Amino acid sequence: MLRRYLLPSVVLTAIVAVALGLVYPLAMTAVGRVVFPYRTNGSLIKENGKVVGSALIGQEFLDKQGNPDPRYFQPRPSDAGAGYDASVSSASNLGPGDARLIGNVPGVNMVGKNPFATPDDPWCVPVQSTDKAGNDLTDKAGNPIYDKNKDGTYVCNSSTVPERALAYRQLNNLPKGTKLPVDAVTASGSGLDPDISPANADLQAARVAKARNLPAATVEALVKSHTDGRQWGFLGEKTVNVLDLNLALDKLKQ
Repeated sequence: MLRRYLLPSVVLTAIVAVALGLVYPLAMTAVGRVVFPYRTNGSLIKENGKVVGSALIGQEFLDKQGNPDPRYFQPRPSDAGAGYDASVSSASNLGPGDARLIGNVPGVNMVGKNPFATPDDPWCVPVQSTDKAGNDLTDKAGNPIYDKNKDGTYVCNSSTVPERALAYRQLNNLPKGTKLPVDAVTASGSGLDPDISPANADLQAARVAKARNLPAATVEALVKSHTDGRQWGFLGEKTVNVLDLNLALDKLKQ
């Protein structure tokens, strides 16, 4: 009786495994390679026959010192490895119960005065000190020891929204109270987002124009011409692909 049901079950399982686990993926890959070769090969962008990036994965634009290059539009922040590392893509937001945020979220649960506050960042989330092996340091009572600057203020976690906002305004020479688009100070869920919002690009245009000795109107027009509309006209928001925009910048006569 058992054999009567066991054999058909094994055969059916094998057929389904081969059909859906091998034949179907190979067939879809083959169709994709023929019908959508650009996308199935990683949406790679080439310049003079050399791959310079992908339309689907963001990348950093840094100067020789490793700082954001003022001549280029900068992507949204990334916490994927050292930045845009697809092998370690993951979410980066701290959970609501994270000890570093309890009593220390602006406008939500600020309790009294933040003991780690700095003149520039009243919501400073401190960076814990580590030894040479990278282990967290604590005092004799087991309390964390935090890094401090030369002036005695705490070193703040650069991945928090207030710190990113400070860095963004400084890079783009913006007044202290300038409102920023959310994508300028938050990392995407994957850390690989290749696009920024038009509002983000507009705030960077003046800095890029100055660094390249270009008329501001020229750079602003370039941003507008490289703004992609909503998918199918109604899904999502308008976006600007940073790599595509920066490649177009390099082609301008200066």
